[in-house]
Amino acid sequence: MSPFRILSLDGGGIRGILTATLLERLEAAHPTFLSLVDLVAGTSTGGILALGLASGLTPTQGRELYENLGNEVFKDSFWDNLKDLVQLTGAQYSTTPLKKVLVKQFGDMTLGDLPKRVLISSFDLDNESKTPGKPRSWKPKFFHNFPGEDSDAHEKVVDVALRTSAAPTFFPIYQGFIDGGVIANNPSMCALAQALQKGTGSQGLRDIRLISVGTGANPKYVEAMDEDWGLVQWGSHLVSLMMEGSVGLADYQCRQALHERYIRINPYLPVAIGLDGTDQIELMKNLASVIDLSEAMAWVKRNFKVSAKKP
Repeated sequence: MSPFRILSLDGGGIRGILTATLLERLEAAHPTFLSLVDLVAGTSTGGILALGLASGLTPTQGRELYENLGNEVFKDSFWDNLKDLVQLTGAQYSTTPLKKVLVKQFGDMTLGDLPKRVLISSFDLDNESKTPGKPRSWKPKFFHNFPGEDSDAHEKVVDVALRTSAAPTFFPIYQGFIDGGVIANNPSMCALAQALQKGTGSQGLRDIRLISVGTGANPKYVEAMDEDWGLVQWGSHLVSLMMEGSVGLADYQCRQALHERYIRINPYLPVAIGLDGTDQIELMKNLASVIDLSEAMAWVKRNFKVSAKKP
């Protein structure tokens, strides 16, 4: 069989600019790189970027989208803070600006309209089950446009984008869904599982090539040894733990399963940058522009069978 190529994109809010800039560099070196991708997986900001790439958006257009509109999406006001008691009773930001951007970009496009396969993670807060023996509960949800009974091809791209990026405390719940980062901020292992599934092509493990791109590894830590903490002490860390704690797990699993057929790009950030760190946009662009990508570029050339762009 011919290789089945997967591109996986992490969540990370405004740090999606770093991801898009890294992809720009890969595409500049290998112009046919993205056209050869069979499945684009993404979570949160990576989900939005994945949907954009699958629709034909270039990495440059994706970066410009974040760069130009980041300050608008992550815009807050004194009166909104007062109403929400500074996130105690309401989300930090409104979904409205982001939805306007997405509607302008995607209109009424559905997942079925996308020319590429996608897998977008989210979390369903209520499965509304009324089936005897099947409890009503929350559950992970992976939106995809593969054919079959469980296909989400009918879902609007805008709705899926907002469902995957509704980060708790940052944005309101959207249509009963929250950010996929609470279960798979790095969706690479989810994409691998989808590719292996019988109903989505039954790809052979040895035929899969997977490149995973992060939004930068934050230098965060907690100086605690035997502290007896409760919600007050853990409160400021919980969202970061949910969104970033499992990223390395998926990386470990993919390395063990795919070996040399897998590569991960996720540079360390010099300072901690939050999901809404719009003041660090230039830093992220500069970092993504200068880090050494020679190993990744060689991997793409070898595993995607593409020729490097001639100088």
